[in-house]
Amino acid sequence: MSRTDAAGSRPRSNAWQSALTVLQEARPPFVPEGAHAMTVIIEYPPGDPGTPPHRHPGPAFGLVLEGEMLLELEGAPERVVRAGEAFWEPGGDVIHYQDGNNRDDVPVRFTVTMLCAPGEPMLTLVDEDELARRRDRRTPRNS
Repeated sequence: MSRTDAAGSRPRSNAWQSALTVLQEARPPFVPEGAHAMTVIIEYPPGDPGTPPHRHPGPAFGLVLEGEMLLELEGAPERVVRAGEAFWEPGGDVIHYQDGNNRDDVPVRFTVTMLCAPGEPMLTLVDEDELARRRDRRTPRNS
């Protein structure tokens, strides 16, 4: 079966008209001046707690590819994000408490696209003193 027509051109498809599925929409509060985008894949083994409390210099948008992630951001309750579900965080001054694997029996794998401020690391760990000073901003945990 040929993928070209009689004139040697590829036939046009209409599949693009229904191929798009919106997973999430968000209006980030800010985008750092001169930001650049970075897309990464993060993989944690079963039961791994993930990155210690941290923050990002700009907003981050993600999608869980496999498994389940336990996500907790400052001012919001912890929640489970499952394979196929999208998430985002505003970045900036907001502490990202958890991004670990919610399951003990399977790995978690997710992708994140971040808008990073030039010259700043994409992730900065938050120390224990700051966590203590801001404990009133953390939503009570489910567990």
